[in-house]
Amino acid sequence: MIESVRQGGVEDLSSLLAEVQGRIHEASSAENLEQIEVEVLGRKGRLTRLLRSIGALPPAERPAFGQRLNEARQSIEALLAERRAEFDADTFEARLKAESVDITLPGRFYQVGRKHPLTVTIEEVKRIFIGLGFEMFEGPEIEDYYYNFQALNYPREHPAMDEQMSFYITDDKLMRTQTTAVQARVMEKRQPPLRILTIGRCYRYEAVDATHSHTFQQVDGFGVDEGISFADLKGLLLQFAREMWGPNVKTRFRPDFFPFVEPGADFAVSCMLCDGQGCPVCKQTGWLEVAGAGLIHPNVLENVGYDSEKYTGFAFGFGIERMPMLKYGIDDLRLFYDNDLRFLRQL
Repeated sequence: MIESVRQGGVEDLSSLLAEVQGRIHEASSAENLEQIEVEVLGRKGRLTRLLRSIGALPPAERPAFGQRLNEARQSIEALLAERRAEFDADTFEARLKAESVDITLPGRFYQVGRKHPLTVTIEEVKRIFIGLGFEMFEGPEIEDYYYNFQALNYPREHPAMDEQMSFYITDDKLMRTQTTAVQARVMEKRQPPLRILTIGRCYRYEAVDATHSHTFQQVDGFGVDEGISFADLKGLLLQFAREMWGPNVKTRFRPDFFPFVEPGADFAVSCMLCDGQGCPVCKQTGWLEVAGAGLIHPNVLENVGYDSEKYTGFAFGFGIERMPMLKYGIDDLRLFYDNDLRFLRQL
């Protein structure tokens, strides 16, 4: 028994190693290698059975035979790892080829975004008025009734209140209907001289059509100091108009009524589309109304503690949407809020 193990074991090991090496080299896939590994090195594998036969050998011969078994196992494992790496490389190359990108194809054009027309207009308005010495100030969109109306010479019983259609949150809180509400907030905390500009959203309960919206952008500016006259207001708005619409633009002031100014005026510029000759946009008048303006009413100054005998001031308000509509001949305000790229890319 011992002799057969001694001779047969060595012969079996040599022939097994030669056979396994040949099979590994001839294997056609990673699955074949897995089969060979289980068959030779698995729990019931052929090499494992030889390992279990060591117990039949004399103790003196066991180490040498065991060492040969370990060397054979290491040799088989190394061959298996080497062959697997070859299969992995082939698989990677095939996958790389399948997933490769043809860099000879023309590139795709990525469209570059641009600023919204209203954003461009707001930035231009800020640039002009900051250059004229104005300071930017922001007010809340949810406003107190006092600042939105009463402090601006709109008492509760004032006839002009009948024209106001507002989004009320409570009896004394509403979505501001005009950025003019900032005036009293600033003046009650600061002393003249002042030159303040504010831009923001306003809200009015109105049906949406080509010229009206429940939400719109408005710019409001005012100045307070000693000796301010209507001439200062006219000069300021003339300079703004030239900066915004060009050096050849003409301006016109006509009397108008606003509760917070006295006297009040309607500010218009010559139509830049027809050069004041008359066209459908200006309704054949040659003029485009752009703002309301005037000298701040003494009641507004007195409400914040200013001495109306010492200080005077001017105020004006523009609709932001109105400016690009006039500049580009746009006849529907809703186009600014539809997010239609066909429209936005034209401007």
